[in-house]
Order: sequence, then structure tokens, then C-alpha cells
Amino acid sequence: MQLSVFKSGEVALVALFILMAISHTYAQEKPAVEKSQFKINVLLPGFVYEHGLSDKNTLYSELSSGYGYTSNSFGKTWTFYPYINEQFRHYYNLEKRAEKGKVTSHNSGGFVAMAALYNFRSISTNDNFLPENASITLAPVWGFQRTYKGNFNLDLNMGVGYNFDKNDSELAVVLNFTLGWVIGK
Repeated sequence: MQLSVFKSGEVALVALFILMAISHTYAQEKPAVEKSQFKINVLLPGFVYEHGLSDKNTLYSELSSGYGYTSNSFGKTWTFYPYINEQFRHYYNLEKRAEKGKVTSHNSGGFVAMAALYNFRSISTNDNFLPENASITLAPVWGFQRTYKGNFNLDLNMGVGYNFDKNDSELAVVLNFTLGWVIGK
């Protein structure tokens, strides 16, 4: 009789141990940003590398290009300007997304960031237009990033900052929208 009580107690103890181990494992599996992620942008051709610094913070580095069109009394012109966008990002809602069953992989979440953008001197298709000077913009931004099936990626961030070039400085609206693919994962 004691043997059967011992066995059922032993089974209960083993079951309790397994349950505690499973709950402990789930408690430690918090969503975190990717350690590293490489993306190719297609809307405005460019490349992005995002490096995870901690569970919620990344360094986002983008080398891309922008385009513009101007029309005035001198004529019309298309301009092209390469730029570098560096951001320190803090992803603030990964846990909430995971709790709701939403995807958090490939840094799919909302973020706040400090952005530093360097726009190289523009290249114009019309010699009557002077090229825009190189400039730097510093801005706090808010945004979100989503990666869907097939690693299709959408990233949107915006804010208001300050733009500096060799002749002037002014308030500037920052809007960055990219479409592309996460490569290699």
C-alpha cells in the first residue's frame, strides 16, 4: 500500500517539476531584437544593416538614395542624392505584440530612435540648377517596422529635427519609408 502511495507521490513530484521547468522556460523567452539583420530596399535603392545591442535596442545603418523633382523659372530638373541614415532604436512594444500573438521576428515592432542623416551633395540633370549642399539632420523619430511572409519588409519612421549645411540651418521634417526584403533569415 505504501509503495503505490509513494509511486503516485513520485509521479506528482515529477509532474510538478516538469511543470515548473516549462513555466520557467517560458518566463525566460522574452521577445528580443535580432542580433543582426541585413535588408535590401527597392523603393529607394539601398542597403540596411541593423545590429542588436541588447534585447530591445539596435543600431540601424542605412546607405540609400533619394530623388527629387524641381520646377521653377530656371526650368525643370531631377535630382539624385545618396544619403546615410544612422539610428539608435529602442523597440518598446515587443512583449505586447508577442502576448497578442503578433509577429516580433526581424524586429517587427514599434520604436523610438535618435536619427542622424547625412545627405551628400545632390546631382542634378539640369546645369541651370545649383546642386544642394551636403547636409546633416539630427532628429528624434517614432516608427514601426514589419516583416511579412517571404521576408518582405516595411519600415516607416518620422519626426522633426534640425538640418545643418555649410550655409544654413533650419527645422526639418524627417520622413523615411522603405520597402524591401530581409536577406538571409
